[in-house]
Amino acid sequence: MDQPAVEDRAGYSAPALEKGLDILELLAAEGEPMSARQIGERLGRSKSEIFRMVYVLVERGYLHRDAATDQLALSNRLFELGMRTPRSRTLVEVALPVMERLSKSVGHASHLVVVARGETVVIANAAPQAEFNFSLQLGYGNAAIEALSGQTIIAFQPPQQRRAMIEEGLKLADGKQLPDDLEGQLDRIASGGSIVAPSHFLVGVIDICAPVLDRGGRAVASIVVPCLQQIGRHEDFGAVRDHVVAACREISDALLV
Repeated sequence: MDQPAVEDRAGYSAPALEKGLDILELLAAEGEPMSARQIGERLGRSKSEIFRMVYVLVERGYLHRDAATDQLALSNRLFELGMRTPRSRTLVEVALPVMERLSKSVGHASHLVVVARGETVVIANAAPQAEFNFSLQLGYGNAAIEALSGQTIIAFQPPQQRRAMIEEGLKLADGKQLPDDLEGQLDRIASGGSIVAPSHFLVGVIDICAPVLDRGGRAVASIVVPCLQQIGRHEDFGAVRDHVVAACREISDALLV
């Protein structure tokens, strides 16, 4: 059977699919729940069009409807689908055993972070067997240019890609946490190979972060260890940094095999 000509394929459309994708993309861009009426107004769609699409997306698990407010928000369904891709599985499968050893060595939880559309996403975590530790949930994220884990990934990118990722992050960041000299901050992370600094989001937490690099020296992910400072405990952050850097190097080497 002959394939359609390129110009013919360009004219193909799937209105129902496009409506559903418009809803998902709008909620992702807004970053907060919206009512079906608000979604319809923003997309220029009728109430009946939005209702049918929303019903299907909720039934299939892509949207979550708040029973109290009737507002709609993205579920973790898309994240879960993304984690089923071979590349994501390989990264997590390689990293997780290393992270488990890392957390056992340093006594703190470790987190594998990637950047997607300007936002950090925790795709794996490991926690030590301890009475007290601090851990981030899978799927947790912030604007990449605000989070140290995101800055670490952006720092280890070619100039053009770095600029593109900064622009994506600016669309999500509120500007309150950004350093005055963001490029300088990224250059310092790249020069030092890692970073140890107070969390941009939590008081009393020191984030220690290093990149997982590919063959070209580009960061495909980062590992961040949030060290919650405890009364009466002296933490050797330099030693923790050494463990994190070594773990990232081990993961990078395994991915290259």
